[in-house]
Amino acid sequence: MSSKRPAEDQGGGSSSGPPAKKLLTRFEPVRIGTIGNLEELDMKVLRFQNKKLVERIEQRKRSEDELKRRIDSLENRQRTDDAVLMIVNRYWNQLDEDIRVLLQRFDAETADETETKNESDETKAFLTLLSTWDKQELEQKLGQRVEFSKRAIGKLLQAFDRLLQRNEKLNKGIQGKVNQEVEELDLSATSIKKEPGDVKMEVDEKKEGEEESGEKPVKTDEDGETKVEPDVKTEGSETEKPETKKEEESAESETKVPVKEEEPSEEKPEILSLQVIVKEELAELQRENRRLHNTATYLHQRHHEHTLEVAELQDKLTAAETEIAELKNKMEDLEYYHGSANEKVDKLDRHLNDALQKLKSFEDTTVVHDGSGKGVTGVAKSKFDEMMYELEEQRELATNRLTELEKLSKEHQEALTEIEKLKMDLQHLPESVIVDTTEYKCLQSQFSVLYNDSMQIRTQLDDTRNLLQTSKNTHLRHLEQLECDELEAQKKLRSECIQLEDNLAQVRREYEMLRIEFEQTLAQNEQTAPINHEMRSLIQSLQKHNQQLKAEASRSRRRAREIQAEMNKMKAEGFKPEEKPEQAGENPGGGNEQSETGGSGGGGEPGISTPTLSVPSPPHMGTKTEGDPGKDEEKEEMEFREKGKTDLEVIKELRAQLKQAQASQKELKLLLDMYKSAPKEQRDKVQLMACEKKFRQEIDELKGQIKRMQENERKEKRKLAEEDAIKKISKMEEKIAELSKNLATQKQREEALLSEMEVTGQAFEDMQEQNMRLLQQLKEKDDANFKLMSERIKANQIQKLLREEKEVLADQVVTLQSQVEAQNLVVRKLEEKEQILQNTVTTMEKELGLTQQALEMHKRKAVESSQTAADLKLHLDKYQAQLKEAQVSVAEKTGALEQESFKYKRMQEEIAKLQRKLERSKKIEMAGAADEVLMAEIAEYKEQLTCPSCKVNKKDAVLTKCFHVFCLECLKTRYETRQRKCPKCNGGFGANDYHRLYIS
Repeated sequence: MSSKRPAEDQGGGSSSGPPAKKLLTRFEPVRIGTIGNLEELDMKVLRFQNKKLVERIEQRKRSEDELKRRIDSLENRQRTDDAVLMIVNRYWNQLDEDIRVLLQRFDAETADETETKNESDETKAFLTLLSTWDKQELEQKLGQRVEFSKRAIGKLLQAFDRLLQRNEKLNKGIQGKVNQEVEELDLSATSIKKEPGDVKMEVDEKKEGEEESGEKPVKTDEDGETKVEPDVKTEGSETEKPETKKEEESAESETKVPVKEEEPSEEKPEILSLQVIVKEELAELQRENRRLHNTATYLHQRHHEHTLEVAELQDKLTAAETEIAELKNKMEDLEYYHGSANEKVDKLDRHLNDALQKLKSFEDTTVVHDGSGKGVTGVAKSKFDEMMYELEEQRELATNRLTELEKLSKEHQEALTEIEKLKMDLQHLPESVIVDTTEYKCLQSQFSVLYNDSMQIRTQLDDTRNLLQTSKNTHLRHLEQLECDELEAQKKLRSECIQLEDNLAQVRREYEMLRIEFEQTLAQNEQTAPINHEMRSLIQSLQKHNQQLKAEASRSRRRAREIQAEMNKMKAEGFKPEEKPEQAGENPGGGNEQSETGGSGGGGEPGISTPTLSVPSPPHMGTKTEGDPGKDEEKEEMEFREKGKTDLEVIKELRAQLKQAQASQKELKLLLDMYKSAPKEQRDKVQLMACEKKFRQEIDELKGQIKRMQENERKEKRKLAEEDAIKKISKMEEKIAELSKNLATQKQREEALLSEMEVTGQAFEDMQEQNMRLLQQLKEKDDANFKLMSERIKANQIQKLLREEKEVLADQVVTLQSQVEAQNLVVRKLEEKEQILQNTVTTMEKELGLTQQALEMHKRKAVESSQTAADLKLHLDKYQAQLKEAQVSVAEKTGALEQESFKYKRMQEEIAKLQRKLERSKKIEMAGAADEVLMAEIAEYKEQLTCPSCKVNKKDAVLTKCFHVFCLECLKTRYETRQRKCPKCNGGFGANDYHRLYIS
């Protein structure tokens, strides 16, 4: 808006008195000086042009910042307007749908002529008011929607009126039936002879009561209006109808009994009294129903009038907004003049800075005498004093650090002696300690178990020897049978060899098929397993995020419902004090009726009461909510209302939060698709590069803001002597406050980005863990493949052995065939041997069974001992883990204590420094001259720009991990001497963690 010019300068400004004289600031022309060559001239001209370009770039940046702020404010306003329109459309559509459903329930289309004629005056007045709606400002679509809602509301009013008329007809029919029954009871009472006089008196009294109760509804129809919830009408009539029917049946049964059996007539007064009570209650319900309907229509009409008034007020508000816009235009013109004045001020400040630098250059050439009497030329006196002061401070710091180092060395030596003592104790443990250990006890128990097992095995060995001797005798007998069975075994062996060869061929085929399937499945698993694992982890993270979003949405919904309930309560309570004087003036007996109806309608449903009593309550009315667990939320709502926010604004904010959550969900879905498409290394690199870019941009912006603020402070402090500058200083202080707020927001953004970096680092660690898991799976698969290969080799070896056995058997068959004739001679001897062998086989089988039983026993005992050993190992692992945790916690606590003590000492040193600086500043304040104060401030700013570690060089390097600024030489020396820690926070850094800064 810098292009605007006000019209007052041309026209009307000249009429009011003589024009004010403009203060013209004349600047000296730029003196280039002596020039020897054209190159020198070009260099000086370029310097001057660069200086002017810098000034223009600064002005351009300021104007861009202002324009960006305006664009952001306009975008926010447009978003809020769109959100409001969306909410209005949604609720309007919902209202039309609810009205349509209500019309379907009431059957508004079917109506009698009598019902339309007997409509009340209130409904007719409201319908006429609806027909006179203004349509000039509406478009076609909006007009159609208004017509639809208008027709629906009219039909609803007619439906309510018809329901009231039908209820009145039903009540009249019930009263007529009750009167007929009472007359029948009177006739039956006259026929009975016992106590006729008493019965007649009671009947007369009850008739009078009925006439009084019958006259009441006629009177109360013309009474005033009372405000009670409309649920009482339907519920009272519906719940009391079955009761009246039951009472009528009981009355008829009781009246029939005395005629037939001639019992005493004491039961008749009770029946009559019940009927009278029912009639009275019906009449009261009818009256209250009529009143409720009239009040509802009246309130609806009032609500409509109020909405029209609100529309008029909104038109007035738009007119006021136009006036505000005009005032804003004027303010922009004034801002333009203010900007031009600021530019002039900046120019003056630059010239003043140049003059001060020249003065300093002259002062630096003075001579300063040190303590020894020698003169030091080329150094300013103030600088020399500062250097001496810093030297004293550094000496004090050195002495403090020496004392701390000595203490630490002593503690280190004591710790080393303790460690050596503990090592000696570990090397030479006493026997009592070894005996008390759990491992020794476990070994002792295992030894006792094994000793008992060996004793049992010895007894079993003796038994087996006895059995061996008996088995030898039996074996000799069975040897003869074995020789006969040998020939049969050879035949069986041949057949079995053939079968084994067939089986082996089948097994080979199956093995080849399984190997091919295994290789295929391995290839598929290697391709799909890591992708599936990554997808699962991503889906789980997205599900968690969706659950959080759903929880936030449910909270916002619950908050909106609570706000709606409070609004309804406030509206209901806002009407009660207005209704009480009307009830007292028109119906003096209405208090009792209200109490009775309130008691009967307390259990009714509040479904219809909320739309009928939807008149906006005044802002000064306050409601006290019951003591429920949501007191904190109600307090927050009251605070919002005190600040000026309404319930609709709170709902809008909640809706905006929900939209933001949905947008973040969409972004996460897009990220998921990107993660699916891109490889892992590219994802990690892209994330890290984006975070670094953001951080660097924010750091540059913050540094630029700090520089601007420092320059503004210098400029303001130099202009304290001028009266016109004081006003500008106040304005600039306001700007500084705004800039400090912006800086705070930027810091919050930086913290948020750091937290995002931590989240990304955590995600990177999760990805590394996934890679480790996949590597473990690959190793397991390789182990399985190796196992399969070893099994295959074993199978090949067994096959070779079987082939060799087959060849041996074939040779044996050949030899046996050749030796058959020779063996026939030795058959008898072999038969004897066969008997012996059979006996030995039986004995060996028995021994085998015994050994198997013993083996099973030993296996069971081994399993039990292994279980006990595993339990003991678990206990040992737990104790070791607890011991490690305790050691780690002790180490952490000691480290934290040392850090805290170190920080405490550094803070004490800083406090001492600050106290000295305060004393110096007080001394400077005591000095009267303003130039000395300015020089002291300049010295302080120089101290801020000097390196805090060496305090000689300027700050020209930054650590990217902790963002502390030092000189590049200090950081290089620390890196080369392996002291790779920040001098301020002791945070470690590497070769790529410090960068050069260019402070202009």
